[in-house]
Amino acid sequence: MDTLAMPVFPAVFRARRLCVSALVTLTLSACALQKPATVSNEAHLTPATPSTVDLMRLPPPQQKIVAAVYGFRDETGQYKPSPNSAFSTAVTQGAASMLVKALKDSGWYVPVEREGLQSLLTERRVLRAVDDHPTDGSQKGQVPNLLPASIILEGGVVAYDTNTRTGGLGAKFLGIGLTTQYSVDQVTINLRAVDVMTGAVLNSVSTTKTIFSYEIHPSYFRFVNYYDLLEIEGGYTHNEPAQLAVKEAIDAAVMHLTVQGIKDNLWRLKNPNDWNSPVIQRYLNAEKEYLTVTKREPAQPEEAAATTDSSH
Repeated sequence: MDTLAMPVFPAVFRARRLCVSALVTLTLSACALQKPATVSNEAHLTPATPSTVDLMRLPPPQQKIVAAVYGFRDETGQYKPSPNSAFSTAVTQGAASMLVKALKDSGWYVPVEREGLQSLLTERRVLRAVDDHPTDGSQKGQVPNLLPASIILEGGVVAYDTNTRTGGLGAKFLGIGLTTQYSVDQVTINLRAVDVMTGAVLNSVSTTKTIFSYEIHPSYFRFVNYYDLLEIEGGYTHNEPAQLAVKEAIDAAVMHLTVQGIKDNLWRLKNPNDWNSPVIQRYLNAEKEYLTVTKREPAQPEEAAATTDSSH
């Protein structure tokens, strides 16, 4: 009897281990399937970008600029890669609304409605019809004229480059491993100010914002015994919202355009001493660095001689 009962104990122990492993797996799966706590939070204002903060810290102008935005389109023509969606665009189509918001936040511009001009004109015709036939016996009123703009802001999202930089790193030791991957995208904005009276382009700026995404993937892989294998995996992914990147690029473009206009005496500060404010000086230094980098170095004597010989 003892000889026949001996082989039963390893099988019983193995069955117990399998049950315990199954219970642990189900517990971990239940934890993994729990809803994140931040999914059901209430709506809030869109977070302010660093460029938005700079816009709100601009010193006041001598006189606000009436600006019109007829459209600020997505000129990239790019769509999200499969399998996400073959019909969704890679960048937001509401860049014009973001531009109007940036102009309003700066305190330097009075944006006038032009993108929905047809709706505005229709409503004004309704007001004129009411004025021509008042129902309360009052005298005929007059609808004021629309506010004309002094500049038109044109441009759009001119580039969206995916995976401009990618990379990763991983290591494993004794079944314990950690891998990480990252990718960098870039969105480019072009903004220009056009004089309504002459059609001349007063200033034009381009800003670029990187969109950073990364993934961290820890894992644990180990044989508990000859028959049983324990494997634990986790992961964390962070993707910077593309619409916030577009918003920051637009805010930075408005900031650079305003500072360039102050420098070129296209518009003036209310207090001339505010020219030395840290916000304005920081953007002027950024422009100086840009001009220093892009300025072509003078040709060396050997290069000049080679150019002269080739011309002969």
